[in-house]
Amino acid sequence: MSQNGIGETGEFTRCHPSLNFFYFIWIVCLTMFTTHPLFLLLSFLGACIYAILLRGKRAAHFLFGAVLPLVILMALFNLFFTHNGATVLFYLNDQRITLEAGLYGLASGVMFGSVLLWFYSFQVIVTTDKFLYLFGRIVPSLALTISMVMRYIPLLKQRFAEVAAGQRCMGRNPSMKNPIKKIRQAAKEISIVIAWSLEASIETGDSMEARGYGLKGRTSFHLYHFTVRDLKLFVLLGCTGILAAAGCLMGGMRMYYYPVVQYHPLSGMQVAVAAAYAVFLAVPMLLDAYSQRKWEQDRNSVYEKDDRVKEC
Repeated sequence: MSQNGIGETGEFTRCHPSLNFFYFIWIVCLTMFTTHPLFLLLSFLGACIYAILLRGKRAAHFLFGAVLPLVILMALFNLFFTHNGATVLFYLNDQRITLEAGLYGLASGVMFGSVLLWFYSFQVIVTTDKFLYLFGRIVPSLALTISMVMRYIPLLKQRFAEVAAGQRCMGRNPSMKNPIKKIRQAAKEISIVIAWSLEASIETGDSMEARGYGLKGRTSFHLYHFTVRDLKLFVLLGCTGILAAAGCLMGGMRMYYYPVVQYHPLSGMQVAVAAAYAVFLAVPMLLDAYSQRKWEQDRNSVYEKDDRVKEC
């Protein structure tokens, strides 16, 4: 695996778009509506591993530079600004600082960080083409708008980098010491990017009109087919995901933080639900890791054959 991750070359990315979309929506819902530490820990670890598997070093920088500080900030904010709870740790300006507030803030931060990481991987797996395929016929205008937004965010970043590089080649260095000149240079670069984007949007509109967008009976081309492998994965993910959701709805994985921490003792049902959730999390990662390892073995065997031929 390269330092940039496997990206869109993973095996799970080649699955049917409905399977990809179902997986991420289901896992985000399970993460958002569960406050049990075991579920949150499994979701957070799974999100970290999968993001690093897909994006490599960029995911690691995003994790340590944005997600973990956000988790700590949310935990501290709830600890010092929420005074509910029965277990008082200390007093600060005559305000109670409680253990329950800190634990709930940490759980909320882990939940929010997990959702961010899952959507970080969602951008790689569920591309704009897949999104249009899934919702283009149901809500065409909304699907087109969302897909354009998903496309233009990285596109604007790329254009801004190109404009900034062009300005540096012209001798306009943005690292100048004068703050007024830095602001003027940044405004000039933003203006160039906006003008470039507006011109490109006109060309996009003309191209869509020429291709018959919005006409009755217009069809779209796609290469997605629901295969037997997709069906098997759908059954596996569906069974484990429904079992995990059922365990949460039945109250076995429920935890209360206020006024005191209350939770159900660990039972066989909780272990089974957590195991099902762990399998649900691990299926795409194991699939991608297995396909990547197999590809590397095949590549190495080809190189060995070439070396033998050269020796002969």
